[in-house]
Parts: sequence; C-alpha cells; structure tokens
Amino acid sequence: MWRTTLAQVRAHAGRLIASCVAIVIAVGFVVATLILAESTNATITRAVGAQYVDSDAVVVPGVTDSSPSSSGGQASDGPSLEELLRPISGLDGVQSVAADRETFVQAVVSGTSGSRYVTVESVPEDGPLRWQRLADGELPERVGEVAVSARSGAQVGDTIQVSYYPSTSGSQRDQAEPVTDDVTVVGIVDLSGDPTAGVQGRFFAMPDQVADWGAQDPIQLRIAAVDGTDVGALLSSVQAFVDESGIQATVRTGQEQAEVRVSMMTGSSLALATLLLVFGGIAVFVAGLVIANTFTVLLAQRTRDLALLRCVGATSRQVRRSVLAEAAVTGLGASALGVAVGVGLAALVTAITSGIESPIPLGELAIPPYTVFVGLTVGTLVTVLSALAPSKAATRVAPLAALRPMDYAPMRSRRGIARLVLGLTMLLSGIGLMVVGMSAGEVLIALPGEMLSAVGALLLLQRAIPPVVALAGRWIGGMGGIPAKLAAGNATRNPRRTAATATALLIGVTLTSGLLVGTASARATASAGLDEVYPTDVVVRAYGETLPPSLPGQLAGIEEVAGAVALSTTSVTASVDGPTEAFGVDLTAARDIVRGTGSLPGPGQATVNRDLADQQGLAEGDPITFEHEGNSVTLAARLVDTYDLLMPQADLQRLDPQAAVGQIWLRLSDDLSEERGGEAVDAISEVAAAAAPFVDVTGLISVRQAINSILDVLVLVVTGLLGIAVLIALIGVGNTLALSVIERRQENGLMRALGLTKGQLRGLLAWESLLVAGVAAVLGVLAGSMYGLVTAAALLSETDDVILDFPVLQVLAVIVVATGAGVLASVLPARRAARTSPVAAMAT
Repeated sequence: MWRTTLAQVRAHAGRLIASCVAIVIAVGFVVATLILAESTNATITRAVGAQYVDSDAVVVPGVTDSSPSSSGGQASDGPSLEELLRPISGLDGVQSVAADRETFVQAVVSGTSGSRYVTVESVPEDGPLRWQRLADGELPERVGEVAVSARSGAQVGDTIQVSYYPSTSGSQRDQAEPVTDDVTVVGIVDLSGDPTAGVQGRFFAMPDQVADWGAQDPIQLRIAAVDGTDVGALLSSVQAFVDESGIQATVRTGQEQAEVRVSMMTGSSLALATLLLVFGGIAVFVAGLVIANTFTVLLAQRTRDLALLRCVGATSRQVRRSVLAEAAVTGLGASALGVAVGVGLAALVTAITSGIESPIPLGELAIPPYTVFVGLTVGTLVTVLSALAPSKAATRVAPLAALRPMDYAPMRSRRGIARLVLGLTMLLSGIGLMVVGMSAGEVLIALPGEMLSAVGALLLLQRAIPPVVALAGRWIGGMGGIPAKLAAGNATRNPRRTAATATALLIGVTLTSGLLVGTASARATASAGLDEVYPTDVVVRAYGETLPPSLPGQLAGIEEVAGAVALSTTSVTASVDGPTEAFGVDLTAARDIVRGTGSLPGPGQATVNRDLADQQGLAEGDPITFEHEGNSVTLAARLVDTYDLLMPQADLQRLDPQAAVGQIWLRLSDDLSEERGGEAVDAISEVAAAAAPFVDVTGLISVRQAINSILDVLVLVVTGLLGIAVLIALIGVGNTLALSVIERRQENGLMRALGLTKGQLRGLLAWESLLVAGVAAVLGVLAGSMYGLVTAAALLSETDDVILDFPVLQVLAVIVVATGAGVLASVLPARRAARTSPVAAMAT
C-alpha cells in the first residue's frame, strides 16, 4: 500500500497543490506570528533593560518593582548593599560584581544658558558588566572624565562645569553650599533604545567620581558569572548569603530584572505584545481549522477513488492507513515549506519595520527551536487528524455503493441531529467560559472558551449559512439575471458544500477582524495608561528652591507650548510618614493641561503613593492631617502611582498663604513629532534656565512618544500578519471553489448543454462566490469582533480602565476586501469550468 499511497500522491498532485498551499500559508502564519512575538519581546527587553540582559544576577534592595529609579531599585533604610559587595565577590562562580551608583548634579554645558539637572550613573571598572554602547569616543577611565548621552548636548572634548552637594540628604542639602568641578567629556553613549533617553541628560562616570558627587550607597549589585557556572545555583548561593546578612534585598536573573524594568517603564503599554502572543496561539488553532477544512473537502472528492481500491482487494484498514499516510506525507512536506515561509515572512516584516524611524526598531530575528517544532507538528498532525473522518467514512461505505453518485445525509438524520446538539453544547459552553474569563480577567479561561465556541460554531455552519445565503440570494436575484438566480439556488441546494466554501473565508475574516479589534483596544488602553503614568508633557521645578512667578507666563509664550499651570509649594508635617513637600494645584486649570486625570486629587483629597500607603496601612479615603506653622487641614487620601504630594490649591493656601511657585506643568501641541518634541523641551530649558539658574526641566513627552513608537511597531507587525490572514482566506476559498467545480463538472456540463453560455457560467460562479463570501465576511466580522473584544478585556483587566475600541472603518474595509477576495478566488475555477466542453463534462 505504501507504493499505492505514493502513486496516489503523484496522481492527485494537482489537487494536493491547493491543499499544500493552504497548509504552507497557515503554518507560515503560525511560525511568523511566534517568531515576531519573540523578536519583539527580545528587542524591547534588550533595549529598555540594556544594563541587565548581560548580567547573570542582580541584587536590588527591598521590594523595588514600583520604584521610580531608572535602574529598577533604590536604596532602603538599614544596612547598605555596600556590605554585600566584597563577600559576594568571593563566592564560587562569581567573576565580577558591579556596585551601581546613581545621583543627580547640575551641569553647565557650553553653548547653553544656565545649568540643568542631569542623572549620573557609575561605569563598572570590569569589562563584562559594562553595558554602555558608544556612539563616539570612549568610556571614562579616571576621575574627571565623563561620557554623556546625546540629550545633554555636549560633544567629545568639551569641558562641563558640574555643581553638586557632597551629601544627598535633603535636610543637609537645604543648608549646604554646592561644590563645583570641571570634567572632560570623553565619549557619547548611545541610548537610542531607551525610552527615557530624551527626558534629561545622563552622565556616566567612574564609581569613585559618582560617590564624590553624592551617591551614598549602591542602588543595586550586578553580577557576572564565570563561564560554565550554573546560574541557578549561583542565584541560590547569593540569595542565601543575602538572607543570612539580614539585608532586605531581592536576587533576580539579569533577564528577570530587565523584564521588571520594562514593566516599570511601560506598565500595560506592552500588553499589545502579549496580545500578539495570545493571537499566536489562536493562529495555531485557526491554522488547524483551515487545514482540516481544506483536506476534508479534498478527500470527500476522492471517496469513489478510495472505494475503487476496495473493489480490487484493499481492506478497510489498508485504505485507511493509505489515506493517513498520504495526509502525513502531504502535511510534513507542506509544513516544512511553511516553516521556511514563516521565517521569511518574519524577516520581511522585520526589514520593513527596521526602516522606519523608531527608538526601538526590531533587531535580529529570534527563532527559538520550538517555533520550528510547532510549525511542523501543527501542519502534519492537523492534516492527519483532518483525514481521519473522511477515511473512516470512505471505508464504511460498500465498495460498489460508493461508485454510485453520492447522496449526502440529510441534516435531520441521526448524524445531523448529533452534530446540532454537539455544536450547540460547545457554542454555549464556550460563550460561558468567555464571559467568566472576561469578568475574572483571566485570558487562560477566555481563550479556551473562544476556541470551544469557534468549534461549536463551525459545526453549526451547515445549518446557519444556507438560510442566510438564501436571504441574501433573494435580494440579489433580481440584480444579476438568470446567473444570479441560479447562483442563489446552487448556494442553498448543497448546505455541506456551501458551508465548506464559506468556512475557509469565515475563518480568515474572523482572525483578521479579531486581531484588528483586539489590537485597537490594546492600543487605546495602552495610550490611556501612558497618559496616566506620564500625565504632563514637561515638568519644570527647582529642588529646594522656588520659581519666579513670571516664569509660567514666559513658558506659555513658547510656540510649541499649548498651556501651562503653576503649582505652589510649601513644607508640611503630616499624620503619616511621607513627603514633607506639598504642592497645591488648581484642579480646573490642571485638567486642561494634564493628559490623564488619574494622578490628580479631587476636592478635599491629597494624593499618596500606593506603595507608601501599603507600607503604612493607609486605604483610599482615609483621613490625613497636614500642618504648617500652626495651620492644619485634614484631607482624604487619594492613592496614585506618582510620588508628589498634591492637594487642591485652596487647601495649600490655607496651610501657607505665602506659598510660592514650586512646579510648572506644561502641555505641548498634540501634533509634535519626536524631533520637534525634543526641540520644544530644549527651548523650554533655555527660557527656564535663564530665569532660574538651578532649574530642572523633565520632558516626559519623550517617554510617551518613545513608548508610542514601540506600540506603532507592534501595530505594524500585526498589520503585516493581517495581510497573511487574508491570503490564507483567499487560498482557502479558491481551493474549495476549485474542488466544488470538479464535483459539479457534470452539472455544469448539463447547464451548458441547455443553453448557458460560457460568460453566464462564469457569472454564475462569480455570483455564487459573491453570495457566500459576503455572508462569510459579515459573519466573520461579527464573530471576530466579539473574540477580539473578549480577548482584549480579559488580557487588559489588570489596568484600572480597559478601553474597548471598535475600528469601524477598518472593519468595514475587511468586509469589502474579504468579499472581493472571495469573488477573485472564483476566477480561475470559473475559467476552468467554462473551457470544458459540455459533452466532455457530461461524459465524466
């Protein structure tokens, strides 16, 4: 039978090509989705967490996941990480340890007016832990040298005047005089992958230099292991030593700390990447449905061939094994080609996205071995499984009976009733799981529900599609004359054939619209989340000092500035521990400036950082009493993610009627590009520095724009995958239509003999395709939109406000394109049917 199987493959190569193409495209879609998801995640993690990805272990103080520090941790009260440096360096398997330090200084760069706050980070003395990439020059090797980021505006060879306080303690800083040093710029560090690169300038200096400039304790320890060391064992040794030392600290791998850094920086913004992974899993399932549908139709056309084998002596088991072996050969070969196509598609999308301007373009492709395994397994296994039912059905029919024209079982047969009951059960159960998963915010519950309901819906298509097609057929019957009327009758006369043709397109449209709606919802939710995390575009402040009352008006006069609001400030004591500097904000004016109001207090409220509130057992709405020089006010706690203590302007005035300007919030024009946004921040810095020498200008707009660019790249990736989904649908429809033409060869010949012209026959098939494709497109959009909304709601449930977005124009475009694709897919089968003479067709 093996030789017979290979002969069957060669004899039916023409029919198998269509199935192979469907398998190749479907497997390619799965592989491309998984590879692009892995590559996107790896690129973003490496870019945002660059300082961690090459470290084998990282020790951060306390619980630091929500710390605002750029490194992912900040020193806590108690023993310092400095005490761990020498002992950890002596552990077996440790090659080197970097004690990262960080501080802030005021710098005067030549060519700019006034001084600006910049962040200073230490450069490890050991090479393995030096993560900084150089755009020009070299890293510092001695005290008096610094490398700078491009945002600082300095060039290699420049001399920069740095002012700093020897102690970083706030109370001592208020009384101490700043110290001034001159340092030489020896290098420019490339921070193009870091979304915070445009916020303010960053300096990189030797650890001793950073310590002299006020960094009291290390903010973290990064560890490089000796080659061949078991990283898991090393982590356990380091954690055990940390626990014994009594120092509260957390030990993570470098990759884990990089992921924490990404989560801190982007919040729910990268849920879009997770959504891509979720739809990668859905794509595996959808690919199975496409392959199963295509191969089932193919084998149904060969029932008589298989029965003929029975007539010449083949047993039922031999026929079944032959069919399954044929399916395995076809599936494995097509799947291998599909894997190659998937890698090529992923490389093409990466090349396209790398050519656009983005702070984090996709880097090298990440092709984990499991993607190849998944592609081969999905294509081969699903093809074999899809052949089980047709092969079993062929062997159940008596050989001679199977050689007669085949009458399909009516839908009211026992088998039809069982299919109806099973389909309804799966559909309703799946919808129930979807509701539970969406309500509980568990995508692992909602996703199986979607798959279960999808299978149930497919089982019901033979009953659902024909009535809808018949209704649409009555509407178009008078528009296309006799071909249209015949097409409406053909589309409803054989429910199995109509459902098989519609299924191929419906699956592709469902996936396409689901991706569109899910992506749009994730994008809208992420944008809203960014507005809450970074509510202001630019913040101007002077630590420990006040700002001139005229400065807000001067800044508001800059062309790119759309509005400004001044916040008054004073020192307070409170009934709970926390910040001693309070800011008063005019709530009415601030709502026109901020992009997200979640960080603002309401009337009678004061904002408190969530982490500080958790440490002190403070709940939302708990009263807090603030005092200043005999005045007091009691406000309700408003828990937020930001750290500044804000209260309504009127309440701060009651505490201190003489409170001066402490901060200025600025909103920039909405249509600014990243380049113009940076120029606007520079212009604001120039004006602010001229009015207040020690001003700090923080351009948070650059972070929002950078993360938005990441989201744009992800959306572009999804858009590329949508094109592949449409191609899958086109191949599926063309394949089923071609097989349908073969099945109706005698029927078409009879109509030609009765007077139907070639053009009318082509029109008949075109109208039939239009009917089936239109109905499938509409139903697919409805189903896909539901699945997309459910997936997005379940996936994004951890955010405070999930925004479900329905892109109407894009969804309508899907219906038009899908319907047009269905009609286009009928062209080649129709030409083939029209070329066949009536006599030859009826003699078949």
